[in-house]
Amino acid sequence: MSEPISAHPTPAHVSLAVVLRACAGALQALLWQRAEAPFAGRWALPGGYLVPGETLEESIRRHLADKVDVRDVSHLEQLETLSEPDRAPQEWQLATAYLGLIPGDVEPRLPADTAWHQVDALPALAFDHESIVLAARERLRAKLSYTNVGFALAPSEFTISELRDVYAAALGHDVSPTNLQRVLLRRRVLESTGRLRPPGPTGGRPGALFRFRSQALEITDQFAVLRPPGPARLPAA
Repeated sequence: MSEPISAHPTPAHVSLAVVLRACAGALQALLWQRAEAPFAGRWALPGGYLVPGETLEESIRRHLADKVDVRDVSHLEQLETLSEPDRAPQEWQLATAYLGLIPGDVEPRLPADTAWHQVDALPALAFDHESIVLAARERLRAKLSYTNVGFALAPSEFTISELRDVYAAALGHDVSPTNLQRVLLRRRVLESTGRLRPPGPTGGRPGALFRFRSQALEITDQFAVLRPPGPARLPAA
């Protein structure tokens, strides 16, 4: 049986991924450099066209594996769909963007045309990809306030000081480790492993090791906001 023919024209549909990590004191996005027009030589988000019979999530996972060799993300969620008729110069194209997170201590084996870039110092990007990256950053920052999504950025075990560095890189401002520990423990987001991090080469006290209680997204305080230092403070649990 032949496929039914629609009387309505349909746009091309692509899936895109903003893959973020907190590493080296900064929030970083994974980008690849385009080799072909349009925007040849510019950096872009990994992604590509959907194929028949494929869901959006299947599409973006396939493109991440094929284009930038990222096969596992700790968290993946749909971010937004962009439908401006002129967003792509060569065709009518819809784009559905995803936010993906990986821990900063994970180093995927990247192709030569792919690299991590600081979100606060992005190169010139193709299409509308800069605005998509910035939207992903704001989504992440909001969710760090009211969910346990930090589990997707942190290593499996960490000291509170190490977790503070992850939150500070993602939020873009300093975070009090004392307040962070108090808030996350009271919300039952973290639990102690009962182990200590051995002192480093310069000595110092061993650090208590913690982990996230859950590796699945949970709302922990729907009204919370993690605020910059100064008069505003971390919210009470």
